Amino acid sequence: MKNICNCEDLKRIKVEADIGADPIWCAVCHYNVELDVFPISDSLKQDFHDWVSRFGEWVDWETDTLTTDGKVKEKQHNSEGEFLTKRLKQELGETYEIEFIASKMYETYE
Repeated sequence: MKNICNCEDLKRIKVEADIGADPIWCAVCHYNVELDVFPISDSLKQDFHDWVSRFGEWVDWETDTLTTDGKVKEKQHNSEGEFLTKRLKQELGETYEIEFIASKMYETYE
């Protein structure tokens, strides 16, 4: 795919949640790529948007501390992200090398 990021061709992508961004990134130049660029189902796009909207639920942002069930919530978030990444691989086929990057915010707050 040309002219999507700073690379000549987008071949390697990573799935990683972040606040206020679509979860698809070029694994080479780290450009954030909009989900609409990819020929994937509306259902998968919606599931990705829902997943990203829950990013960081394990952190109390006012106190910058973990919630009591923070470790469990982050683990669940990562499991869901892995599942969505598998769905993305199925829908895109062999066009891209795709990897999932798990959230490690819990490690930051330990």
